[in-house]
Amino acid sequence: MAKTVVLCAYNVANFPNGGGHLWVYMQYVFGLKRQGCDVYWLECFRRGDDPARDAAAIDSFFARLASLGMEGKLILRATGETGAVETLGLTDAEAGRVFERADLLLNFHYAIEPELLARFRRTAMVDIDPGLFQFWMSRGQLTVPRHDHYFTTGETVGTPGARFPDCGLSWVRIQPAVCVEQWPCANGGAGEAMTTVSAWSSGDWIVDRSAGIRFDNSKREAFMPFRDLPLLTPQPLELALFLDTPNDQADGRSMAEHGWRIRRSAEVAGSPRAYRDYIRRSRGEFSCAKPSCMYFQNAWVSDRTLCYLASGRPVVVQDTGPSAILPNGEGMFRFSTPEQAAAALEAMNADYARHCRAARELAVAVFDSRAIAARILDVAAG
Repeated sequence: MAKTVVLCAYNVANFPNGGGHLWVYMQYVFGLKRQGCDVYWLECFRRGDDPARDAAAIDSFFARLASLGMEGKLILRATGETGAVETLGLTDAEAGRVFERADLLLNFHYAIEPELLARFRRTAMVDIDPGLFQFWMSRGQLTVPRHDHYFTTGETVGTPGARFPDCGLSWVRIQPAVCVEQWPCANGGAGEAMTTVSAWSSGDWIVDRSAGIRFDNSKREAFMPFRDLPLLTPQPLELALFLDTPNDQADGRSMAEHGWRIRRSAEVAGSPRAYRDYIRRSRGEFSCAKPSCMYFQNAWVSDRTLCYLASGRPVVVQDTGPSAILPNGEGMFRFSTPEQAAAALEAMNADYARHCRAARELAVAVFDSRAIAARILDVAAG
């Protein structure tokens, strides 16, 4: 008998221009469906002070999820200043019946309401911010209700070599997921530029005053040490960025002056389809990682990077620490300095077809969401 799984996502409806953010969760949805599960999408929507903007965001949310096969499977809990909850998609009664019969709540919303969590017989949380999540929780910056199971995409979480605590939890390590059927190999048609899609400045600071820790955890901080990389390589490099403020836009102009191609992410990757098309048209991915990844040495790999790999596009990405699963030199190259990055780009281009094949093979062998969903079900809903 098919299992019913409710997946609780975070901040998709409130971020209508985040075509890639939606894919984070859809990879798991598709993996669970491939395992024969009946999957529902649960999310909280925070109403703002512009009803028209809220209505447009909600309409976009339902249309996009319907286009990905989730029509009739959506539960959106909309809240406003009063705290009252309006259930959209399924009715409140229909949602209640789904919660009652669900075999598992697979939760990606760390600060889920305890009352909502308590409506499910079995619950599992998925940590997709390894190192950061444990840091926030151990410093009291994040309160997480008790779940039955805890999964993490962090290779070092809960191991003796981790640079952060395990928070007294028993962690089941899984790989981050990509649905290789939804991201088939893009044979031919590769563009000339290595690309990535990212926010720029985020307001995300890592702070622990008692330990003297305080640093800006934005992609801006990650990329600035590599600002002169275009001077070291003939390979065109393109950043599709969410440039939200005048300072962001000034940074975009500065990066362009140093040889980077700058695009607005909302224009080239603002929907799930556009995001997928943009990645598949790229030559591959070049990207830096947030400073927290270097601080925690968590062997992190981006869900976005997996989309490039599955598409048969090689990746040149910043080294986030020793890894038992991430290769260096076959479909994926890992760098720490601008000189290493330039050398990796040269090596990739020297045998591009081979690295395209290796990229796809890595995605299928290690990150296939169908296998990862099977692992989740075996542990949490067996």
